[in-house]
Amino acid sequence: MAAISFKHFTLGIEEEYMVLDPQTRELKSHEQRIVQEGEKIIKDKVKAEMHQAVVEVGTDICQNIDEAFVDVATLRKTISSIAGDLGLMVGASGTHPFSHWEKQLITDHIRYSDIIKELQEAARSNLIFGLHVHVGMESREMAIHIANSARYFLPHIYALSTNSPFWEGRQTGYKSFRTKIFDKFPRTGIPDFFESIEAYDNYVKILVKTNCIDNAKKIWWDLRVHPFFNTVEFRICDVPMTVHETITIAALFQGICAKLYKLRLENLNFIIYPRALINENKWRASRYGIEGSMIDFGKETEVNTRVLIYELLDFIDDVATPLGIRNAIGNVHRILEVGTGADRQLKVFEETQNITAVVDYIQSQFLDGI
Repeated sequence: MAAISFKHFTLGIEEEYMVLDPQTRELKSHEQRIVQEGEKIIKDKVKAEMHQAVVEVGTDICQNIDEAFVDVATLRKTISSIAGDLGLMVGASGTHPFSHWEKQLITDHIRYSDIIKELQEAARSNLIFGLHVHVGMESREMAIHIANSARYFLPHIYALSTNSPFWEGRQTGYKSFRTKIFDKFPRTGIPDFFESIEAYDNYVKILVKTNCIDNAKKIWWDLRVHPFFNTVEFRICDVPMTVHETITIAALFQGICAKLYKLRLENLNFIIYPRALINENKWRASRYGIEGSMIDFGKETEVNTRVLIYELLDFIDDVATPLGIRNAIGNVHRILEVGTGADRQLKVFEETQNITAVVDYIQSQFLDGI
């Protein structure tokens, strides 16, 4: 069989950052000044979000993981520098450890006004920070095939990304409380299986026709075939604390897509598991991160989450070198050693008993490794 080309598996990465008051360490509105200054330097790669204490950035279309690292690192440095010049700080965590959403201002934009008008307190309280990874696809038909199979691996990667153990000053008991907050939105969570891209498109058409949504971007699943770009978009993860963690997670998603593509070309398929079963593993990842266990559906038994993550690395090993992601996914071992962002936040709190120190730690890690 001829060598498989993985060139179409491009990457696009979006991160959401929290804007912090240097004195109180609380979330603080930047009144879109970071966006306005950022547009002068990085143009449309920075944008406002619903809450004025949030800044979203997005990379260019990156041909490989090395380009993605440079782009994300540059975005972090740029936003951090602009914030500093404005007397502000930035950090990356799925939730702020103690700020209350009720105090946060909403961005004056018709899109956000419409969402709040419809979703009310569920939208106002949705003060969370996520990571979105787009992986390029050769066709929408292939995209839905890969999305169907990739659903199984979402909890594994999610466990590695957990970075939101606190909410409004309380230790939640979860490694990722962010998704518990987002669950209040409609059309979230693990998506269903779609037998074809036509079936998916018909689903969207019905929702639009019946005024459930006005466009497909209001489908907020953990994984979706993007409505406008030729990508599969992974949306399940908390925003990671460091750039290296972001790049590791992006590389894992790219590797999963490439491996499923390779299997397809070899007339092999990965088993399709029901949404209800995958949801059990997602809940475990949210609650315990990498410290718990998940279900191995094939063996019908509980398996240590770390073991399943090592099995995932073995699964994508044969595409790692062709994709150029071997070094990036090698960082998984470090995450398993030192803990996820959530584990490290909890460690700081345990050592200091000071939740402000947790914010200081988050902020100190924003440019780590850059």
